[in-house]
This record gives sequence, structure tokens and C-alpha cells, in this order.
Amino acid sequence: MERESLLTLLMILFGGLALQPFAMLSLRAMPDGDARLAERHAWSCLWLPVMPALMVAAWLCGWALREPDPVHDHVDRWVLIGACLPFAVVIWRAALRALWALTRDPFDAGAGVCTVGLLRPQILFSPFLAKTLDDDMIDAAWRHEQAHARHRDPLRIWLAQLATDLQWPWPGARRRFDAWLQALELARDDEARRFGASGAALAAALLSTLRRSSFGAQTCAPSDGPPLGAHARLTGSPQALQRRINLLLAPLAEPHAAPPHALTGLLQLEVRVMCMLMAAGILGALYGERILHPLLAWTF
Repeated sequence: MERESLLTLLMILFGGLALQPFAMLSLRAMPDGDARLAERHAWSCLWLPVMPALMVAAWLCGWALREPDPVHDHVDRWVLIGACLPFAVVIWRAALRALWALTRDPFDAGAGVCTVGLLRPQILFSPFLAKTLDDDMIDAAWRHEQAHARHRDPLRIWLAQLATDLQWPWPGARRRFDAWLQALELARDDEARRFGASGAALAAALLSTLRRSSFGAQTCAPSDGPPLGAHARLTGSPQALQRRINLLLAPLAEPHAAPPHALTGLLQLEVRVMCMLMAAGILGALYGERILHPLLAWTF
């Protein structure tokens, strides 16, 4: 069998076997206090079940770098394809939903103001909504979307939706995604206020946007519904609306100081993940043949 074909099938099979058990993890409680820390915690919880599958994929890529092409060991192609089929269905479903999210018009989802663009975020503001808001409300909504653009949240939302769909059909994955979206909006509310937005004006803009949305209060896709689209918007989950309004009207809390000796936030997490993936690839190159070939011969 060709090396690349076998690598693809093994990544689907072993990656799916590594992903599905961890997708059943229950949602951990988010810390109270700083919205920025809560958002980072929710982001980590969202990606934690995906890490074993990524480690397996990196290990297999390391093995493939030293494997001759074609693979000399006999592997029953059709038995292997049949074993991969259930996981391949989940992957194809996730890929199609990711493509659909890229092509969806954000204003079709009832978003009067939103941030779009995976690599170069841009803010879209409905002129019909702008006519109903005063200057303070427009400024607050604009600063909220600027916070989304600074953090490239449309790209992060799109990747988070993809990671969630790869864990289908387990409901815990969707709960982790919804919890992160709620934490994300609270963090961007806080950041907008720190850059000069009025909490009361932002709350008023949020309520006005919800009232004029074509979907009314149903601004968040249901747990079994389609993805929200690859964009960040002012409105969020209706279940968290009351808490969000209360926080916007309350005094702004002081942020927790980040450790001066360490990388901060997502960069620190990304560095650790990259180091783990590189280590898995190296281990695959060194020991992949000793482990994988006997396993394939015994299994297939």
C-alpha cells in the first residue's frame, strides 16, 4: 500500500479511537473573577479532548518520514477502510460544516454588527441597526467588535467549531463550545470597557440588537443545530443574557496581573502544544516502526 494512503487511513482510525473517549469528558467549572482568565480556561477545556488525536497524528507523521514507499508489510486495504469508515463519516461531516460556516452570510444569522475574516478581521455594521442606536451605543458596540478583531476571534471560532464537530455526537463537546462562547463574549465586554466603552451603553446596544434580530432571542444556534458561522458578533447565548447584562452594569473588576517571567495567555499554551507535537513526531520517527508494524500484522 502507498505510504501516504496508509498514513491517512491510520490517522483516521487511531486518531478517531484516541478522540472519541476523551470527547465524553464532562465540562469542568470555569473560575470566577477575571473574564480573561475564564475565557482562557474555557478555551483550554475545549481543546483538551482533541490533544490525544493530534498527538497520534504527529506520531504517525514521524513514523511516515522513515517508512519506505510503498509499505512492504501486507495490510488488507478493505478491512482497514471498513474500520476507518465510522470515523471518516465524522470527519467529513465536520469538514462540510466548516465549509458551510465560511460561506454563511453573518447577517442571515441575525447579526446586526459582527466581525468577519479569518486572517484579516473586519467589522460589519448594519446601517439599519446604526439608525436605531445613539452615539454612545454605537461606540460601545464598535469597541466590542474591535476587541474581537484584535484577538482574531473569527478564526478561533471557526477552529473551535471544527474541533467540536470532530467530537460528534457527544453532547459534552457542544457544552464546552457554548461555555467558551459565553466566556469569550464576557472577556470582550471587559476589554471594550477597559478601552473606554460604557458598560450601560454596551448593554443597551446588546438589547437593541437582540430586539431587532430576525431571530429575536434565539441568537445562538441550538445544541444540535448548524454552526454559528465563522464570525464573532455582539450578541451571544440567550441563556447567559441576564448574567451578561448584570456584569455590564456592575463596576469593572480589576484584572489579575500576569506573571512577568512567563509567556502570557494563549501564546504560552500554543508553545506547550507545539513542543508536545514535536516530541510525538520525534518518538514516531524513532520507535514507530517497532510498534506499528507488529500491531498492523496482528490486527489486519
